[in-house]
Amino acid sequence: MAGKEIGVGLVSVGWMGKVHSRAYQALPVVYPELGVKPRLVIAADTAPDRIEYAKDVLGYEQGTLDYHEVLNHPDVDVVSICSPNFLHKEVAIAAAKAGKAFWLEKPAGRSLAETQDIAKAAKEAGVLSTIGFNYRNVPAIEHARKLIAEGRLGRIMNVRGVFFADYSSEPNGALSWRFKRDLAGSGVLGDLMGHLVDLAHYVLGPIEEVTALTHTVHTQRPIQQMGVGTHFDVVEGGEMGDVENEDYAAMLIRFGNDSNAAGAVGTLESSRVLVGPRARYALEIYGTEGSFVWDFERMNEFELTLTRRGEHLGYQRIMAGPGIGDFGSFQPGAGTSMGYDDLKIVEAKKFVSAILGKEQINSNINDAVASAAVLDAAEKSASDGAWHTLPKVESTTAARKAN
Repeated sequence: MAGKEIGVGLVSVGWMGKVHSRAYQALPVVYPELGVKPRLVIAADTAPDRIEYAKDVLGYEQGTLDYHEVLNHPDVDVVSICSPNFLHKEVAIAAAKAGKAFWLEKPAGRSLAETQDIAKAAKEAGVLSTIGFNYRNVPAIEHARKLIAEGRLGRIMNVRGVFFADYSSEPNGALSWRFKRDLAGSGVLGDLMGHLVDLAHYVLGPIEEVTALTHTVHTQRPIQQMGVGTHFDVVEGGEMGDVENEDYAAMLIRFGNDSNAAGAVGTLESSRVLVGPRARYALEIYGTEGSFVWDFERMNEFELTLTRRGEHLGYQRIMAGPGIGDFGSFQPGAGTSMGYDDLKIVEAKKFVSAILGKEQINSNINDAVASAAVLDAAEKSASDGAWHTLPKVESTTAARKAN
């Protein structure tokens, strides 16, 4: 039986645009129970060769240099926004005004104010949104959220999170838009720390207070022409320009009383310039009855220890398998691993489920506001050295105590 057709529009055919496209195409295979058949209608990009790629390789029916044609197309039901950060607000607000549900990559805005503007537009238009916080879709992370909600780890005492990467460790790495404040906003705060904050919110609950410091390790990089190459490119002997945002950030945090980690404290740390970690995105959660440890570099496993009858057990290495998160939708048994792109398929499933009026467990623009508020407070704290209290953000998917 044919599924319900959902027309897809894409803005920006870069790496993430390709990932989104593959995720939509995989839905009928991975989640046949959804009963949907995505149709790739139209893709927009500023580069003609990428438009041709979208049509010839990804399978979009049409291509355009003007993203407004995507938003105004009558057959488009949902829009994936995968453009650089400086276009997120403009495109997302336009999508909302066009009445299109949108899947927006993070950071949603270059600042808290921009993210709040997007949230306001989505609310006024009554459109659904999903944000690209893909790491929350890892089966091990979903399992940790469940264990904590059930009280299996006891009272949460402290948390340690790191998002360490080496993608900018090369000093002659090109000065792309990611290093310019007017184009990217913050540096590693918005790029990696935003993911880590979202994980903390999703698994444990809202962060209530934060103090932070930031540091720029490589203060200059060789200039790269806009629209050419990526920030992974190495430029030898080029003209140097200033890096305008931070390479490293660290926070001390306290969780609010409405969270599943009420009274807990912790540290969150991110860097884009370390030598060694490739994508060490790790979360450690310590409770009075047990603890949980996970690292994205070994995405399909986690370490868990629980206490029983006063006997303290050592860590057990557990492989994710059917029954843990969405693992069973992808692989039949533990040891046959899921990958990064699979997390985006889960993300697409949650987005489409919400659009169809089913469960709404997808990350949304309010989650992006909550994350951006922490990053904003961290930047202020890095400047004034003080603790900052976070505002309460409604309608998020953060873990909270049951009423």
